[in-house]
Amino acid sequence: MSVASPYAARLGRIPVERRTVQVLGSTTAYWVYGPDGEDALTVIAVHGFRGEHHGLEPVIAHLPGMRVISPDLPGFGETPPIPGRAHDLSLYSGWLTEFARTVAPDAVVLGHSFGSIVASAAVAGGLRAPRLILINPIGAPALEGPRGVLTRLAVLYYRLGAQLPDRYGTALLRHPLIVRIMSAAMAKTRDPQLRRFVHDQHRRYFSTFADRQVLHDAFVTSVSHDVRAFAGVIDAPVLLIAAQRDDITPIEAERRLAGRFPDAELVEFAEVGHLIHYETPAEAAGAIRRFLRPPAERGR
Repeated sequence: MSVASPYAARLGRIPVERRTVQVLGSTTAYWVYGPDGEDALTVIAVHGFRGEHHGLEPVIAHLPGMRVISPDLPGFGETPPIPGRAHDLSLYSGWLTEFARTVAPDAVVLGHSFGSIVASAAVAGGLRAPRLILINPIGAPALEGPRGVLTRLAVLYYRLGAQLPDRYGTALLRHPLIVRIMSAAMAKTRDPQLRRFVHDQHRRYFSTFADRQVLHDAFVTSVSHDVRAFAGVIDAPVLLIAAQRDDITPIEAERRLAGRFPDAELVEFAEVGHLIHYETPAEAAGAIRRFLRPPAERGR
């Protein structure tokens, strides 16, 4: 049984339409939230590792009047893998660049977690975006984070999932107990209803990957890269939304990351970790709205 979303009422007031488009010779599924006119401020939102577009809906629910385009990454959710390609950073950044140019040229780009790496690589590689928003950005090597030991265990887990016979490897990677352990490790909220919602979201959407090879490729990409490599060449204004209890990138690393961009603003949230999009979406949306206001209006 699904757990009711605490953000359902807000989200229900926002129109949404599922669409598809051909990108890199394959079909990408995406969802358009909010007004669909050409004059609406448009944001392309890129979800994190093992997730899909539903993960960013709590933030979208707090952005009424804004047009948000949220695709499923290749190999996740309803978007199939790109045939004949390794799903590495080159693939994902190239896919995002072509997707944005096809669906919403010159849109603001937003990335959460693994999506922050994909979005930063694409913008650094030539994707034209007037602004870049990174939620829980991966600002340092995952193996050096406060839970580096757990990250190394995750490396072994995904390697084992890829090497076992298909039936057993896939069962391991989708095992509900392991998904629950991952969810419990990331959740920081003490609100029991919100925790149930977070765990239910991960139960429903954390195992929608197409196959274990895609999942392994994406995991290797997620722990082999971070946003630092792209920060210095991104000229667009950047908003970093970071958590003081993030177990993947410590807040000190996020502060150093902000200093690597030519033009960046860092907003920090206390008492939350790597799940800003679930636990403090209203606050994240508020920071996004302020960042996207015309300069003359930001002080109001």
